Amino acid sequence: MKSVGETMAIGRTFKEALQKAVRSLEIGRFSMNSGLSPESLKNPEYHGLIRQKLREPNSERLFYLTAAMKAGIELEEIHQLTKIDPWFLCNIEQILNFETHLRQQPLSDDLLRQAKAYGFSDRRLAELTGTDDDTIRERRTQADIVPVYKLVDTCAAEFEAYTPYYYSTYESEDESRPGEVRKVMILGGGPNRIGQGIEFDYCCVHASFALREEGVQSIMVNSNPETVSTDYDTSDKLYFEPLTYEDVLHIIERESPDGIIVQFGGQTPLNLAVPLAKAGAPIIGTPPDSIDRAEDRERFQALIENLGLRQPKNAIATSASEALQAASKIGYPVLVRPSYVLGGRAMEIVYEQEQLEAFIHQAVHVSPGHPILVDQFLRDAIEIDVDAISDGTTTVIGGIMEHIEEAGIHSGDSACVLPPISISQELIQEIKVQTKALAQELGVVGLMNIQYAVKDNLIYVLEVNPRASRTAPFVSKAIGVPLAKLATKIMLGKTLPELGFTREMEPTHLAVKESVFPFIRFPDVDILLGPEMKSTGEVMGIDRTFGMAFAKAQLAAGYSLPLSGNVFISVRDQDKQAILPVARDFAQIEFGIYATQGTSDFLTKHGVHNRKVAKLSEGRPHVIDHIKNEEINLVINTSTGSKTASDAYLIRRATLVYNLPYATTIAGAKAFAQAIAALCSGDFEVTTIQEYHGDH
Repeated sequence: MKSVGETMAIGRTFKEALQKAVRSLEIGRFSMNSGLSPESLKNPEYHGLIRQKLREPNSERLFYLTAAMKAGIELEEIHQLTKIDPWFLCNIEQILNFETHLRQQPLSDDLLRQAKAYGFSDRRLAELTGTDDDTIRERRTQADIVPVYKLVDTCAAEFEAYTPYYYSTYESEDESRPGEVRKVMILGGGPNRIGQGIEFDYCCVHASFALREEGVQSIMVNSNPETVSTDYDTSDKLYFEPLTYEDVLHIIERESPDGIIVQFGGQTPLNLAVPLAKAGAPIIGTPPDSIDRAEDRERFQALIENLGLRQPKNAIATSASEALQAASKIGYPVLVRPSYVLGGRAMEIVYEQEQLEAFIHQAVHVSPGHPILVDQFLRDAIEIDVDAISDGTTTVIGGIMEHIEEAGIHSGDSACVLPPISISQELIQEIKVQTKALAQELGVVGLMNIQYAVKDNLIYVLEVNPRASRTAPFVSKAIGVPLAKLATKIMLGKTLPELGFTREMEPTHLAVKESVFPFIRFPDVDILLGPEMKSTGEVMGIDRTFGMAFAKAQLAAGYSLPLSGNVFISVRDQDKQAILPVARDFAQIEFGIYATQGTSDFLTKHGVHNRKVAKLSEGRPHVIDHIKNEEINLVINTSTGSKTASDAYLIRRATLVYNLPYATTIAGAKAFAQAIAALCSGDFEVTTIQEYHGDH
């Protein structure tokens, strides 16, 4: 298995459900169109590619089915290549035939009604008829072609269903029956994928619980069958629908909620906030304009300057030449990314002009029509994550987390510790002051997350998210305060003093978050971390000391930390000085040290005994042979740039195959040394989270 999530759609016909499911995927597709040009589909060379994509199951197979049909490949051959039942293939072919019909005929009301019954989105109909979404929507409204909502009877009609959920379709009878009660709609996070997952579902569920406590009807909108938010008894009403502007607006028009919560579902509902607000939807919590101020680079820069805060030098480029000019002015290395992307997707640390040119070519495909953002990359900085809650007047810090990896690694991938362990109290106080100033300026009502970098005792603001972040569940569990629940009650009009949360919790324990990665599932992927998120989950370790808390987190993530044996160390030149105390720590707990020539010579020169091992290119037995022979129990390996040397890549892959703990940063190596030392000093105690919280 390689998938990290799934989506679900319900319709009256297979065609309708399938088309709704495709747009629920949130991959930028509103139809099963392959994206291949008509010229490509006529080219016999492409037919070979299409057949290969059909033969081998892959994430784009559904879209290559439609490409095959358009290319004239017979259904029988498609069936033989895919073993997909011909009934499904016939239905997909009927959708394509209907698309052809739509292109050739004037769009009558009857044709439009049938298209909607087939599951076509307004976006796709606009593409097929050469108009735009608004025109199609207006046309439908005038002809009264609007969806009705059908009930999924959770009790199979044996007795009355008290926990119904609904799906849209284009028929006559509506079964949703909105009540005249105070109600709030929660927009969920959609399908799990890298960058957005269960952490946002946690927040949505807590919002639903909070609404129930306040006597407000909760209406959940989500499309993920795996989540708790889509359990039929979590909210009062559940709409199993795609989280698109069209589908969500229909539900709003049907239900007329008193408020809509967009800050708990991650980037998906956040992207809908401004267009929904323009359509008159009652967004509660942080104003949509404030969300836009934090998301829009130019407005955000003005906000930072207005508050007298510091951010890394940055620029916005709308063309290749502008990006190259900006990078040259800022100075390499730079952090570059397309704007408005999820989970740091297509973000990269660029060290030279040639690498930037290659990135620009790729970025156009990732986020067409959006500019490229270019930021100064702060080498060897410490990254800090802050979660806070505000009622518009009072702001309370939920938790301050120190990333264990240095700045430049995506916050979703970096291990972190709460409270910070290497930042001075003066800097922590200044971070709190800046956080409160930003919350006040943005008018935050609910949760917010800020990412800072600390370098040379200076604080840089990297990013402000006026919404729940992926760390909200971790912080809530570390401090024993349900932040998402409190934030929901604040959105309903309560204040923090009313809720009894007016000062920061100061735990006497340390909580470590560690990320879990799917690397072993993918044969060629490199485990080296960077600004593009790769993790699919996380674990948490709690103890009185950092070393033991980190050790517990590693054990929870599936790594069995060695209490004796040998550590392999191979680091880039700029890390050699920093690795010296780490190597001494390992020597002190009687670990043998294996090192490649440059690292070995440096350690020997500074009095650390080690055994020199050959690189892969230097003959056998080399380092991977030692790993295979179970002579190495832990690997520390740092690399330079985005294209890592083949030796380093193969060593990292070997750690995966043999399930060895590995560190690709100096900070990670230090944490491993402390964790193993803590484990060697004695067994850890098992304590419930309630007992930890009882201490403060």
